[in-house]
Amino acid sequence: MADANREIILLEVGWNEILTKGLNPLVHILEGGFETNTKLFNNREYVDIYTICYNMCTQRSPYNWSEQLYQRHGSFIEDYLRDQVVPCLKQRHDQFLLQELVKRGENHKIMNKWLFKFFQYLDRFYVKYHSLPLLEMAGVRKFKELVFDVIKADVCNAILALINQERDGAVIDRGLIKKCIELFESMGMGTLDVYSADLEAHLLNATREYYARKATAWIQDDSTPTYLIKTETAIDEERTRVSNYLHPETEQKLIRVLEEEVLEKREMELLEKEHSGCRALLTNDMYEDLSRMYRLFTRIPDGLAPISDIFRQHIVALGNEKIEQKLVRMEQADKKKEEGNDDPQFIKDLLSIHEKYVTLVNSQFSGNALFQKSLKDAFAEIVNRDIGKVKIAELMSSFCDRILKSGSPEKLSESEIEEFLEKTVTLFSYLTDKDIFADYYRNQLAKRLLNQRIASDDMERVMIGKLKLRCGAQFTSRLEGMLNDLSIGADNAKKFEDYCKSNEAKLGLGKLEFTVQVLTIGHWPTYKALDINIPPIMQRSVQIFKEFYEQETTHRRLQWSYSLGNATVKGVFNKRSFELQVTTVQAVVLVAFNGDSGVRKFSELQESTNMTEDTLKRVLHSLSMGKFKVLLKSSEVDSSSSTTATADAKNVKVTDVFTFNDQFTSQHRKFRIPMSSLDDSHNTKRVDEDRTVAIDAAIVRIMKARKTLSHTQLVAEVLAQLAFFRPDGKVVKKQIESLIDREYLERDAENPNTYKYLA
Repeated sequence: MADANREIILLEVGWNEILTKGLNPLVHILEGGFETNTKLFNNREYVDIYTICYNMCTQRSPYNWSEQLYQRHGSFIEDYLRDQVVPCLKQRHDQFLLQELVKRGENHKIMNKWLFKFFQYLDRFYVKYHSLPLLEMAGVRKFKELVFDVIKADVCNAILALINQERDGAVIDRGLIKKCIELFESMGMGTLDVYSADLEAHLLNATREYYARKATAWIQDDSTPTYLIKTETAIDEERTRVSNYLHPETEQKLIRVLEEEVLEKREMELLEKEHSGCRALLTNDMYEDLSRMYRLFTRIPDGLAPISDIFRQHIVALGNEKIEQKLVRMEQADKKKEEGNDDPQFIKDLLSIHEKYVTLVNSQFSGNALFQKSLKDAFAEIVNRDIGKVKIAELMSSFCDRILKSGSPEKLSESEIEEFLEKTVTLFSYLTDKDIFADYYRNQLAKRLLNQRIASDDMERVMIGKLKLRCGAQFTSRLEGMLNDLSIGADNAKKFEDYCKSNEAKLGLGKLEFTVQVLTIGHWPTYKALDINIPPIMQRSVQIFKEFYEQETTHRRLQWSYSLGNATVKGVFNKRSFELQVTTVQAVVLVAFNGDSGVRKFSELQESTNMTEDTLKRVLHSLSMGKFKVLLKSSEVDSSSSTTATADAKNVKVTDVFTFNDQFTSQHRKFRIPMSSLDDSHNTKRVDEDRTVAIDAAIVRIMKARKTLSHTQLVAEVLAQLAFFRPDGKVVKKQIESLIDREYLERDAENPNTYKYLA
């Protein structure tokens, strides 16, 4: 409560005393300069001024000067700022302006602090009661309105100039800029509105202009790797700049502006540079530069799409280059009349390319899904390309056959074989028509098994397991069945051997060794049926096994396939004995030459063996025109004209005559006489039949579950279910019509494009 006996202080008297004791000395100190942490007023001086203000605010009306003191507090600050601070700042420019601003800002904080102390009672009661701005806040507002708003544009320009100087390599006073930035932030009085509008927006525009100029210069003078190094350096420097003196919220905006100007707007120009663009980096294996390119373009929206597209095109180009080389080799093989389906180098080249770029995707491109898809699309395009009569699926299968069969020229360990198989199966996964590979592989596996050229039974099962993992049990069921047949066949062979030994006298086979491999028709490829006349000793052997097998089982019927058999025939040439490893059909023809003359016409041989013309030509070609010429071929003499037909040095004719070559000799006592296969390694008709069955099964399976479907939906679901090949929509439609004819389906009476399942 105010003291009734206290002397009344008049407004002007009190104010003059406050000016004399406090405010004017404060201004004098601030203008004259002082050392930091110096106490400007001692306790007695401060208490005197505070007491005057207190008394003036607690006097009874009409001598309560609270309102007047509040107004004069503001007027004093305004006069000081307008008359002394602003003129001084307007005389400064550039860095000196910033230095003066920082000094004036610090001074204003000190003034505000002491004014708050002097007029503290006013702030605690009058201001709160009338909901007026607190004295300290009012002081900040005065500084913003009278000083900051007047010179902020010049200050902003000075700050931006220093930042650009630093970007160009100059050393600047970062502490000074930081203090200026803090001043901008404080002018927002709790928000970043002033900082964002009056500095950050201009900073972003200036940054855009700066890096637009830089990008133009870099793109003209530098290679793509150098450009990207400079870009990465610039990003790091901008981050450092933010941490040193800018507000943290500016970092993302600042970096985004840089990315837009330097990366986003220049991307295609950078990627397509002739000698240093993305394709050049891939070609020259510049992995570090590729990593940097990936890191930088990951930062911009859709920045990786153009790189991944170039990546795909690059791989396709490499694959096509290898294919062109393969086509040249095929053309050369055709001229020499050699087979072109065994080209391990071509598959090794594709495997090498695939391994290289899988590693690149995982390391340089961080396993990014976009690049994995590009890699997949590229190899799908390569391995499904039509390269003429030899399909890439066949080359893959032949490569597997080469490394899996015994006597392979590759000379690989089991771990190396498994590694190659894994890589090949990965390549196989890109094939659209996997069933074509399966058909080739099944035929070649059958030859390895039947010719006893399996290098490792474990590796065969490993390969089947890899295919099963990717395509399911249905895909490998026949392959597994073939291996199982061989396992069961070993037991049957042992039983038959014991049977022959126990009935040796009765059977009368003598020294003939005879084994039979029983195969399940559904597992193995379809082989050409040969109805040939075999020699009596072979007929006897066949009959003996038939009797034995009928004792073992009664529910299976034997069908003999002579085209798959092998035999070892003893031949005596010029009194030297040799062992000839031949096929069964070769053995049948050789036995026909037993006799006095050892001369047989083609027609005689055809009649005695009952072989077709094509089969007999192949057999005789292998025996008379191969590496081991155990028969001699000559032309037949025309008795009516006494002339001799001209012999064909390359082919067998029906008019040729064949003679046992008694003068034949060889360095090897035991040798194999190779012969071209009587069965095709791939039968397109057989594959088409299998596909028809698969399409029918898929249609029935879908319709049984769905009962009713439109044509479009049914075709789409069929295509989705058929994982081993991609049939043409017309083929699916044809099979739908076939199933309607067979009464598995029917058309909806009201909508012909809708099908119903008939249970």
